Amino acid sequence: MSGVDMEFALALPREAPSIPVVRRVVGDALRGLGVAEDCVADILVAASEACTNAVQHARASGDYRVAGRVGDGTCRLEIEDGGHGPRPVPHVPPEPGVLSESGRGITIMRALVDDLDIDRTPDRGTVVHLRKRLTWRDGALLGGLERRLMHTAG
Repeated sequence: MSGVDMEFALALPREAPSIPVVRRVVGDALRGLGVAEDCVADILVAASEACTNAVQHARASGDYRVAGRVGDGTCRLEIEDGGHGPRPVPHVPPEPGVLSESGRGITIMRALVDDLDIDRTPDRGTVVHLRKRLTWRDGALLGGLERRLMHTAG
């Protein structure tokens, strides 16, 4: 979608109460642009999973960062824990059981977004990249603009 871009960045304390703040900011921004509610819900669940991992598992203290960009009909989120890099993993852990309460975050994120990449580097810690193509509510200003542009271009 040409001409429509929105970017935001949040630095949040690595505490569980920060996760609803992320959901609120991202959700309100997407809804304000006219993104369909089911698409918003998918993005919020995936973002919550990534933020939960940053809060619970990062090796660094201090804040974590959430940066987002909406443009070209997609939403891209980057969740960075600012840690000291990956923990050594001596073996691949077994798949969590069906009733397990943890260990399913990556599987959930993969199911809800179009692209998921996880980078682990010593200088940035773990960075989760989420990308989802947006769908629009009927009558949404920006979604209608995108449909008109696609129609006139094709």
